[in-house]
Amino acid sequence: MTQTPINEQTQAQRPAWLPAGRPVPDLVTAIPGPLSSAAVERDLAVTSRSLPRAYPLAPRRGHGSVIEDVDGNLFLDFNAGIAVNSTGHCHPRVTAAVQEQAGELLHYSASDFFLPIYAEMCNALAATAPISGPVRVFLSNSGAEAVEGALKLARYATKRPYVISFYGAFHGRTMGAVTLTASKSKYHKGFGPLLPGVLRAPFGDDSTFEHLENTLFRYEVSPDEVAAIFVEPIQGEGGYLVPPAGWMARLRELCDKHGILLIADEVQSGAGRTGKMWAIEHTGVQPDILITAKGLASGLPLGAFMARAELMESWPAGAHGSTYGGSPVACAAGLATLEVIKSERLMENATEIGQLLIEGLTKIQAEHPEMIVDVRGVGLMIGVEFATAADAAAVQQRAFERGLLVLECGESAIRLSPPLVVTAEEAEIALSLFAEAVAG
Repeated sequence: MTQTPINEQTQAQRPAWLPAGRPVPDLVTAIPGPLSSAAVERDLAVTSRSLPRAYPLAPRRGHGSVIEDVDGNLFLDFNAGIAVNSTGHCHPRVTAAVQEQAGELLHYSASDFFLPIYAEMCNALAATAPISGPVRVFLSNSGAEAVEGALKLARYATKRPYVISFYGAFHGRTMGAVTLTASKSKYHKGFGPLLPGVLRAPFGDDSTFEHLENTLFRYEVSPDEVAAIFVEPIQGEGGYLVPPAGWMARLRELCDKHGILLIADEVQSGAGRTGKMWAIEHTGVQPDILITAKGLASGLPLGAFMARAELMESWPAGAHGSTYGGSPVACAAGLATLEVIKSERLMENATEIGQLLIEGLTKIQAEHPEMIVDVRGVGLMIGVEFATAADAAAVQQRAFERGLLVLECGESAIRLSPPLVVTAEEAEIALSLFAEAVAG
């Protein structure tokens, strides 16, 4: 079946508020506009101070790769709600699936009852799993919940107490997940003591294995007491860091040598973002457990961890559960998302547009070598490293003021993670705006 080009689909489905031919971005007020500024004031008067807002964006609605704020300004969205809106904003097939399911059943807990759409979503996910043999799936509401579940499963199945994560890693903000996290010390500040039994190693080079074999396993813990190693195939919040070829295979070999489970956290890198369904597929390595969320349901709260069947068959009924995890509406969105990613060739689009973006960003780097020190990424998971954190913050703000939404990560990087439906034309506009932001 011949696929309709992404740009034709996007143009054909443009809503009335975004007429064909209207330029994007289209800023009709100063940024932020008066209604956005008022929305920010109302928000700050009542919300938790813990929320780390990037810039004063007050979105009203979206379509594809475009966001409209409450003032009517149009932005090109190259952070996709933190890599969540995988099929774009309000994809009609996802929206239709949500509306249909909402009209039939909003909630029934799959933790205590047999919810058919829950099993359907688990089957659809299991079919994508880069894991040999039978796979079982647990659905959650978020990536952090899925990390917590995977951590519990690893300890239960192996009867081992210790786990290892990496410096620069981000696995979530709940207590177990935040203990595994080591991308910034602020995520730990004030919350100690954290979960016991979590150890760390350097990420992404030969020092990883030197540290594990000759320091950690020699002085701190016997490897036969380590249940699992948690790893992001591409570090997300840590800076969109891509490990070198062969690194993941060496990690798999080390795990096999010591009977340690390899757990791939694909919360940010999965669901087609890198040009494959799961980023670890680029390495040829199979994990024992894989964690996903973010782009899995195009914006609805749905996470999951998938594991070799024998691992999930090791724990009994009641060992883990979730009242809301895998809710009917979220599952409907997830099923539609997986189908759209496949049928509209969004992984191929991620590869093609990702290459276009990396080439364009590399040219911008060549024009500003004193400011941009690295461009890296796979598919539509792209990081731009700046000389200083202040440079990254300034470029993020200037991009926002020009109508381009990007987001910082790591110590001094900016991530570009647009929806997988992004077009070549939108990518070229984004590169032009980004170049302006870098130039100041």
